[in-house]
Amino acid sequence: MNNRLTTGERPSPQDVQAVEWLSQLFLKGLELKASDIHLEPFENLLRVRFRRDGVLYEMPSPPAALREQIISRIKVQSRLDIAEKRLPQDGRMQLPLERRQVDMRVSSLPTLHGEKIVLRILNLQTNQLGFEALGLADAEREHLLQAIAKPNGLVLITGPTGSGKTVTLYTCLNHLNTTGVNIATVEDPSEIVLPGANQVNVNERIGLTFDTALRALLRQDPDILMVGEIRDLATADIAVKASQTGHLVLSTLHTNDAPSTLTRLNHMGIAGFNLASSVVLICAQRLVRRLCPSCKKPQQDSSGYLAIGCASCIDGYKGRIAIHQVMPITEGLQQLILEQASAQALAAQAALDGVRTLRQNGMSKVAAGETTLQEVLAATHG
Repeated sequence: MNNRLTTGERPSPQDVQAVEWLSQLFLKGLELKASDIHLEPFENLLRVRFRRDGVLYEMPSPPAALREQIISRIKVQSRLDIAEKRLPQDGRMQLPLERRQVDMRVSSLPTLHGEKIVLRILNLQTNQLGFEALGLADAEREHLLQAIAKPNGLVLITGPTGSGKTVTLYTCLNHLNTTGVNIATVEDPSEIVLPGANQVNVNERIGLTFDTALRALLRQDPDILMVGEIRDLATADIAVKASQTGHLVLSTLHTNDAPSTLTRLNHMGIAGFNLASSVVLICAQRLVRRLCPSCKKPQQDSSGYLAIGCASCIDGYKGRIAIHQVMPITEGLQQLILEQASAQALAAQAALDGVRTLRQNGMSKVAAGETTLQEVLAATHG
């Protein structure tokens, strides 16, 4: 598609149809509370799928004749290069839908039959960022609140992509966000806008990497730093040193559980004595589907509830909840860190300190009727 819709030229009927189809698609995505919209080109159709509660569901495809107009319209709206079809691109778009602005993160990828587009709906408002919504047990919430109340130290949130780490981080930042502190974030990219925080988007093409941005922010008199992800030794080293020099640092890693986070950082090249003196708490988490309260049915052996399914849910589930493993760094753990102990030894010490595993946390939610055994077993390891 050319730029007729942005240059004032009369749009073609196909352009108008593409705009109308996309508007309906976005409205449907919001209505169904989709987190992502996938537009996947194949030889004879553009497949459309919504991710709802972590699962992809297929939706009706648009007319084949509109495929190119739809893809180009999205690229124009998200300020991508519509002429570039050979390389991946990332962008962002804002749409006025349902009397409010809806942010979407856009990613394009060249495939065999054309460009695949994935749109992440960034629909979270800061007034939704409350600790009650995280689903932490009382003791675990108190541990996290105590950790972020410290004037310095490193607090880490771990888990795979799509496990809700960003929401947990921003809940902490929102709690700390007052006029008396200077909060700065470095992300790739920023998914939630937090008024009052200085948010920086990484741009590796121009040399603005995590470690470059962090070094600059440390010269900006910060109190609290949030690093979207610790990916390499350079970023990890700066984050650790910042936490040792009077700053509270929050960040994420991709690890299986809280104890293995310490060994991962050690393997990256961070010395044990630096870890022991900087890390104050690690929170590992996963998302599991929440049982629909309207149709869930108790099992006969009282071992939980069954997902049944009704008109108001999907396959017996409605929304998602998080399960956590909150591990404060105690003196016992600090000693093991100094000794460069294995993840198994760290996990054993954490258990002695009263830290529940992800699976144990999940089983408590099964017993409470919030999710099913199948969901917990699929999301955690023994």
